[in-house]
Amino acid sequence: MNKIAEKRHRFGYRRIGVMLERVGMVMNEKKLYRIYREEGLSVRRRRGRKRARGSRTLMPVPLRPNQRWSLDFLSDTFGACRKFRILAVNDDCCRENLGLIADTSISGARVARELDALVRVYGKPDCIVSDNGTEFTSKAILKWANDNGVEWHCIDPGKPQQNGYIESFNGSLRDECLNEEIFDSLADARRQLALWRCDYNNVRPHSSLGNKTPSDARRALELSDGTAPGALATPETDAYQPQGLSL
Repeated sequence: MNKIAEKRHRFGYRRIGVMLERVGMVMNEKKLYRIYREEGLSVRRRRGRKRARGSRTLMPVPLRPNQRWSLDFLSDTFGACRKFRILAVNDDCCRENLGLIADTSISGARVARELDALVRVYGKPDCIVSDNGTEFTSKAILKWANDNGVEWHCIDPGKPQQNGYIESFNGSLRDECLNEEIFDSLADARRQLALWRCDYNNVRPHSSLGNKTPSDARRALELSDGTAPGALATPETDAYQPQGLSL
């Protein structure tokens, strides 16, 4: 448990329990939590930033990969406070991160080129959701969406909760990577982001996917032609539910 917590500083006891279960160490929730507290591994909550108030807009839940992608920008620094931006592209169905593109400047034309590259790998999405940033409302993006026949949905200004999937991902990326690492250069930032992305897609358990990884979720949905009844079912309760005998 200490080894996992030392490597993954922002994991709570439930995710640590999932990681232990993968290597054959299964225990009930009370014992897991007691040991977690006794070892002083509790994660300190970071204060959230203020968000715009407004009513929540319900969006249909994507049921298959490539039904809906989400895009957003993050920013960070490297070296002597040199700023850079990160374009995050996610598949909302299986929560898989399709790309983390880092550069000191990313224009609308650059976004279109990166989308072309992702389409060649993953296929074309039915819909893309983003905010109203200038890159996403540029002529280059409007032309790309029209040429590719992709519906582009911009959320209402000041309502990031309408793009909740990517906002949740942004929180994980900042909490587990950007706030934990100091980047020496842009190349170092790209390397660290690539390593974190690989771990996020292939190792990190996701509670919204029933503690599966995004890669496993995509494979399950693709094998069942996008229907997969129960493939991504979440546990009936929010409590950690181990599989197998208790220690």
